[in-house]
Amino acid sequence: MSKKFSTTTADHLEWNQSMNLIRNLYTDEDYKMSLLVAFGSFWGLRISDILKLKYAQVYNQDELTLIEQKTGKTREIKINAQLKKHINDCYLKLKPRSLDEFIFTSQKNCVYSIQRINVLLKEMKTKYKLNIKNFSSHSLRKCFGREIFNRSGSNAELALVKLSSLFNHSNPAITRRYLGIAKEELMQTYDVLGF
Repeated sequence: MSKKFSTTTADHLEWNQSMNLIRNLYTDEDYKMSLLVAFGSFWGLRISDILKLKYAQVYNQDELTLIEQKTGKTREIKINAQLKKHINDCYLKLKPRSLDEFIFTSQKNCVYSIQRINVLLKEMKTKYKLNIKNFSSHSLRKCFGREIFNRSGSNAELALVKLSSLFNHSNPAITRRYLGIAKEELMQTYDVLGF
């Protein structure tokens, strides 16, 4: 846990760990947290935007449109078939009273705070033995970005341009730094030398 008033940079959760975490949470009947990890990993949204989601926006939907809290910009997201099925499965298990309910509420029916979500994620890290140093809600956003970048192959620069737009960064260099790619590439420079 970080000290009060200190800043810690979140690491990205590896894609395969994220997918396993989503499945494990579902199996353990923690459907809301399974959805939270899925939304962060599949959409790369900030936690402040995830916490404002209502069932009506995602249940049985093909697209999600929202206004980002931080930027005020409209973001349109396609809900892929696999995630749509997971959302619908969780919805049927959770049985909310209304589609107009917020998804991420506590037992007291209050929307979770970002701080509480980060505590829950740290508990998940321990319970599910996740291999990640600094795990927080931002790790899910970075998971999305790193997986898009990793799958881009020879189109890595194009992927960075697209991610820069999705993340509302002013340029791809910021996205590269945000995802930790710049440091990783610099460190690989030392690997080319040898006897």
